[in-house]
Parts: sequence; C-alpha cells; structure tokens
Amino acid sequence: MKLFFWTSFVICILASAIAALYYNKHQLVDVVSAASEIVNSYYDLTDYTPTALRLNKNQQQNQQQQQQQQQEDSHHHRHHHHHHHLFANEMSVHRAIRQVFLAVEQAEGAGARVRRSIGTPKLRNFSPFLMLDHFSIKPGAGFPDHPHRGQETITYLLQGGVDHEDFAGNKGTISSGDLQFMTAGRGIVHAEMPRQNPDGSANVGLQLWVDLPSTLKATEPRYRDLRAAEIPRVDVDEGRATVKVISGQSHGVDSVKDLAYTPVWILDVELRPGGKVTQPLPQTWNAFSYVLEGDVYYGQGDKRQKVEQYHITVFDREGDVVHVEAPADATKNSRLVIVAGTPLDQPVVQYGPFVLTTKEDVYKALMDYQSFSNGFERAKDWRSEIGKSMMD
Repeated sequence: MKLFFWTSFVICILASAIAALYYNKHQLVDVVSAASEIVNSYYDLTDYTPTALRLNKNQQQNQQQQQQQQQEDSHHHRHHHHHHHLFANEMSVHRAIRQVFLAVEQAEGAGARVRRSIGTPKLRNFSPFLMLDHFSIKPGAGFPDHPHRGQETITYLLQGGVDHEDFAGNKGTISSGDLQFMTAGRGIVHAEMPRQNPDGSANVGLQLWVDLPSTLKATEPRYRDLRAAEIPRVDVDEGRATVKVISGQSHGVDSVKDLAYTPVWILDVELRPGGKVTQPLPQTWNAFSYVLEGDVYYGQGDKRQKVEQYHITVFDREGDVVHVEAPADATKNSRLVIVAGTPLDQPVVQYGPFVLTTKEDVYKALMDYQSFSNGFERAKDWRSEIGKSMMD
C-alpha cells in the first residue's frame, strides 16, 4: 500500500512538472535554449522531455567544469615543455619520414591562390592539424565575411600585410613576420583582406588550422597577436642556420607567449648553403615540415632524403629529433617551418569552416549560423567594412 502511494505521488509530481513545462511556453523555451547552448555534447534534438532537458543542463555544468580543467591542464602542459629543455644527443632517435608530397596551387576564397597540403585527400585528420595553406593574395582578392566554429587558426604573414575585422568590432593588421592566433570557439564571423602594397606585390603567408579539444569547442572566441619583433631567434651551426622560435623551444631558447589552447610548436628555420639543424620535438607529438624556399635534405646517412620547395614532409611519431640541412652547393638560402602538436583523441567532423566531433554538432552549427543564434547572434546585421567592396 505504501509502495502504491509513493509511486502514485511520484507520478503525480512528474505529471505536474511535465504539464508545467509544456504549458508554460516561456519556461520551455528557456530550458531548450539552455540545452542548445551545449555545442560539444550529443543529444537528440527531437527529445525535449523534461528528463532529457534536465540531463542536458547537468551536462552543461559538467562541460563548464571540464572546460576550466582543460584550460588549466593545457596551460600546465605548455608550461612543462617550456621549462624542461629538449636537446639532441648521441642517443637521440631521428624521426623517420612517413610521407612527402607537393602542395599543388589552387584557387580559394575570392581570387586568392593557395597551396594546400594538410586538409587534402593525401593528408586528412593529422591531429591536431586540420589544414595548412600557403597563400598568395593580390589586391582585389581576399577572404570576405565568413564564419568559423570549433577550431583555432594561426596566420603567419611572410610578405605584405593583411587587415582583419570581425563581428565583435575587433580590427587589426598583421604585417610581414607577424602572426595572429584566432580561437573560433563557439562561433565567429570575420573577414581577412590584403593590403595594397606600394609595389603591387602579393601578400603571402601560411595559415594553419588547429583542432580544439572537444571540451573547448564552446569557448568564447579570442585573438592573440605576435609581432615579428617579439619572436626570439637562435643561431646554430656556427651561424649557418637561424631558428625563429614562434612557439615552443629550440636550442635552449623559449618562445615568449603561449598563444594556442592546443599545445603546438612552430619553428621558422633559415639555412644558408650547407647549414644544418637537429631539432628535438616532444615525443609522441605529430610533426611535419613545409619548405618555403629552396631545397633541403632531411635525415642522415642512408635515411637522407631530398625535399624540394612547396613540399610537405610528414614525420613518424616515434623518435626524438628532426635533422634538416641545406645543400652545400645551394645558390640561395633555404627556408622551412617545422611544426609539431599534441594529438587529440577525438573524432573530427568538418564541413567547411565548422569543425566539430559529431555530424549532429555540424548540423547544429549550420542552423545556428543561419539563424544567428548560439554564438552567431552578432552576425545578424553585421557586414565588415574591409570586405564590403567584394560583397556589393
């Protein structure tokens, strides 16, 4: 009898709660809105029962806690690598080459030309890296207003200048040698347009897309700039090689800022004829190198392999160091970037500028962008000043 009474009582309470939710539209909308804020956790969009909604609110609280912990862990991880210098020695294991291929030039954006390597059928989901473009943008071309969600973009300008503007009112310019780190997080709409150079030359640079940990995909968007003058350099091989330490460390020199949520090392290496560098990298991180100018050799002895300009080299995860040298008979300097990042143990589902972990989240990103909601509210009546000329 008591069991029947309490069962009936609970059923009545649940029925009342359900009725209150379904007949109080404002309350239901509020709960649904709260649930829809969860960008990273999967939930059935058709299941708006009170139980499911309460579960999603709990998931949201858990996600906020996880996000805070992830930021702390990520910072600690970078901090750890900054203060425990890696040096090559006789016991160092050289990373073997897994893949080499040419980044073929193609059209992208509005009139821009890019050489894409990561993000092509030859190399996808090389975690945490999503895309690498070596771009050339002439005046009158560019990347007018477009969205992002779920990734970080790192833009390294090699020549010229690029203006930037977003829907939050942020504006800025990066010039030759500067970098901009943008965290798209839960959503951003922005434009990137080239400067008109006095000599009419193109604006040239690299843009690398880096995946965000799933617990940080709903973080607020942010920017960090790194100016050319801030980047430390180290000369090695008796001055025949110079390494710009954009992020990470090289030969006892640390980068000056932690700029990305996902731990990434970026090193810009210039080699004079015959110059060589043996660069330690964090173990188990994924790593690649891209040749900007000239030709180089990777490896030593019978593992030595020549790689030409505009080619990407992907290294095995096993090993401690990457060795690179310029031909002794080269008539000009060689230049390359060495990049390494911690792999993320998560799925990658990408549709254009939206990078999430499930198809459902990608569909949601499309709906949010089209309905100006859940991070894209400010895009509703916004048009960039710098992109107007190309969008009229």
